[in-house]
Amino acid sequence: MCHVIVTCRSMLWTLLSIVVAFSELIAFMSPDWLLGSPRSHSNGSRVEVDFGEFRPSLGLYSRCLRVGSRGVGVSCGPYAGTFGEVASGFWQAAMLFLAAGTLVLGCVACISVFSLCFQSILRKSIFNICGLLQAVGGLLLMVGLMLYPAGWGSEKVTSYCGSDALPYRPGLCSLGWAFYAAIGGTLASFLCAVLSAQAEIATSSDKVQEEIEEGKSLICLL
Repeated sequence: MCHVIVTCRSMLWTLLSIVVAFSELIAFMSPDWLLGSPRSHSNGSRVEVDFGEFRPSLGLYSRCLRVGSRGVGVSCGPYAGTFGEVASGFWQAAMLFLAAGTLVLGCVACISVFSLCFQSILRKSIFNICGLLQAVGGLLLMVGLMLYPAGWGSEKVTSYCGSDALPYRPGLCSLGWAFYAAIGGTLASFLCAVLSAQAEIATSSDKVQEEIEEGKSLICLL
């Protein structure tokens, strides 16, 4: 019989697990990892400089550029048609680790929804299993984020950030929101691993067992 058990700690863990997985996926797909300096464009004998309104951006495999004769349009899309065309070997390795970590967290997010009804798999706590996977996912993401700045000296990055761009030195570029979102998601994945233990404690408490023995199928506890 399926017993739907909802506690504050288990619900918090489930919601945070879903948020973390989505934040990592969105960050991975975003072109806003590096923001270039404002570009100037000429219009006849004048040189017009666009400050603050638009900055070209470069992601792991995509970019956003201003296009058109007067620079009034924006084109966003992948710059790499194949995996081998990614800016550098470090970015290729970073993508593999980030993709693996995101996949693990995505699977845990899906499983966490079913934890409301099923609290064990093969007599093993679903919370403990998922917590371990979230810690592994966080480690994979951490390695990917450490490899990412090592590719800042590539030719693709210097075309956006100037010749001063070097590994772990972005030159004229600044870090975009996607990079910070990936860091936040990585830290939150370790928080989820800790919360999973609390969710296990909450759903296996004596109070829950009493509710089950009373024949209740929906159990909601603070």
